[in-house]
Amino acid sequence: MIGCRVLELRRLRLLAELKARGTITAVADALSYSPSSVSQQLALLEAEAGVPLLTKSGRRVLLTPQAEVLVAHTAQLLDRLELMESELHSSLTEVTGTVRLAVFQSAALGIVPQALTLLGELYPALRVEVTQREPENALNEVWAREFDLVIAEQYPGHAAPRQPGLDQVELCEDEIRLGVSRGIQSLEEASGVPWVMEPRGTASRHWAEQRCRAAGFEPDVRFETADLQAHIRLIESGNAVALLPDLVWAGRTPSVELVTLEGSPRRTVFTSARENSRERPALRAVREVLERSVGFLNN
Repeated sequence: MIGCRVLELRRLRLLAELKARGTITAVADALSYSPSSVSQQLALLEAEAGVPLLTKSGRRVLLTPQAEVLVAHTAQLLDRLELMESELHSSLTEVTGTVRLAVFQSAALGIVPQALTLLGELYPALRVEVTQREPENALNEVWAREFDLVIAEQYPGHAAPRQPGLDQVELCEDEIRLGVSRGIQSLEEASGVPWVMEPRGTASRHWAEQRCRAAGFEPDVRFETADLQAHIRLIESGNAVALLPDLVWAGRTPSVELVTLEGSPRRTVFTSARENSRERPALRAVREVLERSVGFLNN
């Protein structure tokens, strides 16, 4: 019989994290615990609940139906707590606290530095922690409460993943051009030269490959890196061509020749936060300053 003791929310969250991440090791890594500590806390939760919560399947553990019930209610509890915290902070007049921001590289180069300067001037009591992440992973991590806000992207015809409970607010549109150093005048003329692209599995890589194929060729990808500064260096040295977003220049004069593509394709850059926390004054402040920073770049 299930006891009447109160279940500890911290342990319930560990169970929810296990549901989301799949392994105790992954939970430990994400929350900076040791695997043995996570296992111990889950064992205590099982004792509190009075029912089995985990079963072994080889080297993995699986959630029992009773654990699934707890996870579903835990998600609701965490949502309510976050909403309560948001409303509490909204009652304050000073913008304080910490905002954990996940960004992809060209946004980190083009938008974030100006935004941090403005935030420091306008809200000196606000702490902003910035981590570079691939947009697809970062959206999941915001949903899992590892970050409060993400700057993400989606390419033409490639919608970004949508997580329940996350909003999506457009920040800007960013034109994508062909970066060359050999006098190439069109995408079709780049069919016989080496390319540098971002790693497979990223939206930018898939879009770039599809764009080349639509132009009638398979790109010769000899260099693969997520570092767009490395893309620029390879173009400058004449070793590759690449599709580059304008944001990578951050208002600077481009150091390579840029060829406008047919249709002038643009990716959409947006921010995403959990709907229950979006009204926190700190989050509103960061979003407003990000929009101002984009405006400065466009002027």
